[in-house]
Amino acid sequence: MSMGIGESVFAVKLCEMEEQYGKLQGRIRILEQENRDRICAELKKAKEEYAESTLLLEEKAKACRSKAVEKLSRAQLDYREKIGELMKQQIAEDIHSENCSREEDEAEADMLYAEFAMDFATLSVQQAVISAMTALAEQKKGGSEENAASVQI
Repeated sequence: MSMGIGESVFAVKLCEMEEQYGKLQGRIRILEQENRDRICAELKKAKEEYAESTLLLEEKAKACRSKAVEKLSRAQLDYREKIGELMKQQIAEDIHSENCSREEDEAEADMLYAEFAMDFATLSVQQAVISAMTALAEQKKGGSEENAASVQI
């Protein structure tokens, strides 16, 4: 049985996801036990990786010949920008209580966003599974038109 193009693309993407999950898991486990300087150093590395992936996504959106890829890339960039704005300006203010200092509000906002980001990542993985299964079902459907068409996000 030969591997189709969709399966090989998914294999590469799965490896990328496993690598990122490994980094997340390792960093969280190690950093929960580390001092602030080590956490800040790891945070700097993570932010550099994020900036690099954002730059690659921006380049993909600009250089892509496919309108579909351009629109999907732009949607991801818009999401990143909106979340960045919320984190800088709004979240700490929205959770503020009179009993807390600005620093406490910001710390709580950071924890809230971290939890949200992990929940969003879980939903994204579920969406990726459904999308990959739908694409593979379409690729392999042969004579079964209604099966793959009924599986949409």
